[in-house]
Amino acid sequence: MTYKQEHSHIDSVSKVSKLSKMPGLTIGDTIPDLDLETTHGRIKLHPFCAGGWTTLFSHPGDFTPVCTTELGKMAQYSKEFYQRGVKLLGLSCDDLESHKEWIKDIEAHTPDAKVDYPIIADSKREIIKQLNMVDPDEKDSCGNLPSRALHIVGPDLKIKLSFLYPATTGRNMDEVLRVIESLQKASQFKVATPANWKPGDPVVISPGVTNEQAKEMFPQGFETADLPSKKEYLRFTKV
Repeated sequence: MTYKQEHSHIDSVSKVSKLSKMPGLTIGDTIPDLDLETTHGRIKLHPFCAGGWTTLFSHPGDFTPVCTTELGKMAQYSKEFYQRGVKLLGLSCDDLESHKEWIKDIEAHTPDAKVDYPIIADSKREIIKQLNMVDPDEKDSCGNLPSRALHIVGPDLKIKLSFLYPATTGRNMDEVLRVIESLQKASQFKVATPANWKPGDPVVISPGVTNEQAKEMFPQGFETADLPSKKEYLRFTKV
């Protein structure tokens, strides 16, 4: 092994080591019941999320360019989330006073944006660790910054889907809404959504549902794809 290869290997091991120290909170896990300080007062996470859907999203910091556009778009789309029974809860590692001043910039930059959802203050960087929202590579003088993470939490308080973006890439709110509709349909019916699915498109019936059961469950009917294998596993319907 050359000097260059050896040090490349050490750097790789170091990165894996840093990542392995991060909490394992991920899809299927129950979110912790944290006591949070927010721009809407103190809240407990479980009562806030219980009985409905929640989009919990973190940002590397206040008064940063990409985050300002994201929170503005989240505010602009908030009615779309609420119509689907989804609460919004933001997080940034700065304090409440900073958040309140930042909100003025957010609303000024994005037309018709009203930040009507709470933003968590986490100046000690403790909450991001418990929610697995730490960026292992991005740091400032106070330590690790939050990642650009987003958890969709179901009515049972379990994480149903997670996005993780680097600091340089802003999220797409249409995609967040799309996956929420997919998750909600999957929870209501025994279906899944195929590649490039959009609300209104056909869904696929879960493989565990027999054709006889499908006829009862989907009286509107379904179509079975004619495949070379002749196995009738790709069945489309609308719900």
